Amino acid sequence: MNINLKLFLAGIYIFCLVTVLYVVFSYLDFKDLTDYSFIKENSKQLIDLKNNNLPFFILVFFSFSVVWVLLLGFGSPIALIGGFIFGSWSGTIISVFSFTIGSSLLYKLSQYYFRDLIIKYLSNRIEKYKFFFKKNEFIYYLIFRLTGGAGIPFAIQNILPVIFDMKLRNYFFATFLGLIPTIFIFSSLGAGLQNIISDNDKISFFLLILKPEIYVPIIGFLVILILSFFGRKYFFKNK
Repeated sequence: MNINLKLFLAGIYIFCLVTVLYVVFSYLDFKDLTDYSFIKENSKQLIDLKNNNLPFFILVFFSFSVVWVLLLGFGSPIALIGGFIFGSWSGTIISVFSFTIGSSLLYKLSQYYFRDLIIKYLSNRIEKYKFFFKKNEFIYYLIFRLTGGAGIPFAIQNILPVIFDMKLRNYFFATFLGLIPTIFIFSSLGAGLQNIISDNDKISFFLLILKPEIYVPIIGFLVILILSFFGRKYFFKNK
């Protein structure tokens, strides 16, 4: 591809990213996040709006999540918000589908336009995984996703298969299945926070951690971290 076209596309990508960040930070006053009454009031308004405009809210959240992942955004905060707005199960379903589509779009975009850059800067980082992906790219990328991507940030996980020229179908389904456990935990945590905020006029740190809606997802997340550690040791050990 012509280098000028690559630079033009990269410029558009950066412009979109900066625009999204500008809009988010323009309308968000971080001082309000420390005011519980503000959080409770706006939480109720948000849930009421969602209940009265459910299809619209799903469409907006789904579209935003796809774009967010496409722009190299972190997945866990969005999954948390999804659970807060839609509940554990619905939030999980919406987030998994939107994250998978966003990741797949990012993968194809990177494969077509940034393949050389990715190989240049990231191939050494995952040299030890090449053997496994050549054996069965679907199974090992699924395990890679399930085990937290070996500690690699979510955005980088989404573009690493460019190095292996992974088939889009295998990428899509491995991502879809591999994201379910972690997204469900974050969605459950978000749903738990929403329930606690709606039921309590005041909260404290100890109130939060003693609620099963909070400590159960946290324990689940810790379990996934432990299983991920041993899973990587077992499935990705040197042959």
